[in-house]
Amino acid sequence: MTEYGIYYPESITGKQLDVFLAKGWYRMGQGIFTTNYVIQEDKFFRVYWLRYNLQTLVFGKQARLVKKAAEKFSISVKPLMVTEELEQLYRLYKSGLSFEPAESVQSWLFDIQPTNIYDSYVIEIRDNGLLIAAGIFDQGHNSIAGILNFYHPSYKRNSLGKYLMLLKIQHARKMGKLWYYPGYIVKDYPKFDYKLFVDKLSAELFIPEHNCWYTYNADLMTDPII
Repeated sequence: MTEYGIYYPESITGKQLDVFLAKGWYRMGQGIFTTNYVIQEDKFFRVYWLRYNLQTLVFGKQARLVKKAAEKFSISVKPLMVTEELEQLYRLYKSGLSFEPAESVQSWLFDIQPTNIYDSYVIEIRDNGLLIAAGIFDQGHNSIAGILNFYHPSYKRNSLGKYLMLLKIQHARKMGKLWYYPGYIVKDYPKFDYKLFVDKLSAELFIPEHNCWYTYNADLMTDPII
């Protein structure tokens, strides 16, 4: 069982990305990594990778309310280009955070590498032409991986981060994908629990001790690995 690992492939196909995601690996810059723990507030917490089965997923009441709150905005999906407009929105987003994330979209996605080995797309949300939110994802053969969501602080009440998750799911279904990977959740650290709002009945957790995915159940989440 791997507690932490990182790999920097020279290239990656959609089918290869599917395999990595299915083994609990996830993009970091132009590499791909896995971990079973994370350090928050100087403590170790156990990590569990999460995915949604798009064949069984049903939007519940909370998801429908999130969609309703944002239905007046315009949506577009396009191949990723890191523009100044995107970076400006990210700077605004950073200004409203209580922690310090990556310096820029460019540094988050590329680090120091000049090219992108992933098949990346961006969902843009606009209000009368103004870019108010953006969600970046990587496309595999049968899956997508949600990489980054950010939004204008003035639109926080519209739950645009959650709305972007729903839009990624809708796009993935339109493209015939089977799985949506939103990252990990953390035992006893509820900051990441928002990723479960879509539909817990279609959510799955990766249990590295068994090298297997299981239908979400909080009882599967054990103590941290130290």
